[in-house]
Amino acid sequence: MVKVAIFDFGAGNIFSLKNSLENAGASVDVISNFDKPNEYSGLLLPGVGNFDPAIKSITKSSKTGFKDFVKDVTPVLGICLGMEMFFEKSEEGKEKGLGIMDGEVIILPDTMKVPHMGWNDLEIKKSGKILEGVENGSWVYFVHSYRVKPTSNDIITAESDYGIKVPAVVEQDNFFGTQFHPEKSSSVGKIMIKNFLDVCKR
Repeated sequence: MVKVAIFDFGAGNIFSLKNSLENAGASVDVISNFDKPNEYSGLLLPGVGNFDPAIKSITKSSKTGFKDFVKDVTPVLGICLGMEMFFEKSEEGKEKGLGIMDGEVIILPDTMKVPHMGWNDLEIKKSGKILEGVENGSWVYFVHSYRVKPTSNDIITAESDYGIKVPAVVEQDNFFGTQFHPEKSSSVGKIMIKNFLDVCKR
């Protein structure tokens, strides 16, 4: 059985994510520090909270730091806010992002109702590890006010179209991000959760 960790920002209920992972066969710990990297085969950054408090909770939670932790614990799946923290900065806050991916996070345009909530379909741009078995046009569930703006589109594996193109899935090395919530995305989300756990087993 693969063992993974969910980092708890202390900002909201992550029960549905933990439940989805356990239903897919994983052993799951909810952690608030990065002091035991050798116990886990993967890490999840959930999609609850705000940018600055979440970044501060990560940077203050370990003597060795997040980046040292993930040298030993990859892959990493960032969901919504968790994905946004992969980037260098966000319009939601003043703190620096984790800087794993080049680019920034910007607010959705004022022509849209913010936060954007609801089901949107995926336009798959290229193959990706967590998209294996996911059909183009599959519907997933979003709740967000911001979107990522990568420096290079090469890391975008899927988009959604709200009248503007919103990166929905990004992938760089063993870092994966979804702007939507796979744990709330029915059978399509279950496929992605299983795919992530399969990567954790390798």
